[in-house]
Amino acid sequence: MKNRHFRPFSVYCMIIAELRHTTRLNRILGSSGWMELPLVCVVLSGCTVDEMLKDAALATASGADLVEVRLDRLWVREVFPEPEEPSEETRGRRNERKEPDYIPQALDSVDLNSVLDSFKQGVELPVILTCRPISQGGFFPGTEEERLNVLSEGIKSGPSWVDLEAEIAEKSRKKLMKLASGNTKVICSLHSSEKPPPSGEIIGDVEEMSEMGDVVKICYSTGGTEGSLRLFEAAWELKNSEVRNSIMGLGSGGDWTRIHAPLLGQYMVYSTMEVGWHLAYKGKINRSDLSTAWELLGYSN
Repeated sequence: MKNRHFRPFSVYCMIIAELRHTTRLNRILGSSGWMELPLVCVVLSGCTVDEMLKDAALATASGADLVEVRLDRLWVREVFPEPEEPSEETRGRRNERKEPDYIPQALDSVDLNSVLDSFKQGVELPVILTCRPISQGGFFPGTEEERLNVLSEGIKSGPSWVDLEAEIAEKSRKKLMKLASGNTKVICSLHSSEKPPPSGEIIGDVEEMSEMGDVVKICYSTGGTEGSLRLFEAAWELKNSEVRNSIMGLGSGGDWTRIHAPLLGQYMVYSTMEVGWHLAYKGKINRSDLSTAWELLGYSN
């Protein structure tokens, strides 16, 4: 019987073999002249301007290169569940982290011009502006036309980057890209709650999306080891590509491409200022932990 896990796993073993060689060589030569590190972007936590600005200050102090402002998060309110009293069975065990509920807010609850001005004045680092639709894991409660208007106003505020999903209609995309041209770079993104397809399909998507932005970002729900290996294999095959890309997963193993991003030639890595054991299960990684991992692996000094 043919083992459907064979190819991804064999590729991963090959990569690890090269990893042992490259990290050893990198320690000898020093990363400053040998292995270029990706840009590190911190995704700002919180659902209010004040919360995001506080996180931006932490990101600046951590040495991040840029931050992502998720404008769509301003249209929800976080409600955390009440902590449960431990039972006899669970007493002494590590408490399971409860995720908050996100309650949608009215569109007119956000003064967009004031928000954009606050971020422009209050964030020192370059900013990626994003307004993620519900269809791709976001929270924006309005219509697509209303969301595109938010993106349009966001671009006019002059951010360094804007995230435009690949699913945006061609006519609307062209208008936004024209508005961004010359001042704001474009990230063309794809976020899927489905498991990753075979690596060849992922590579095909990256190449197809390359004409839609300066950087291609792809994120899937890993669904387990096989999905994580598919993402890793795709990133490995693209490591010498001229297409600037950032490939990652959400879920177990989703942080593999983030941790090994320098070896994989990733242009940008997304991290967080959040801390806690739960991050690994989500495929995310703390900014400081990312730096530590790169140092231990010999990617940086």
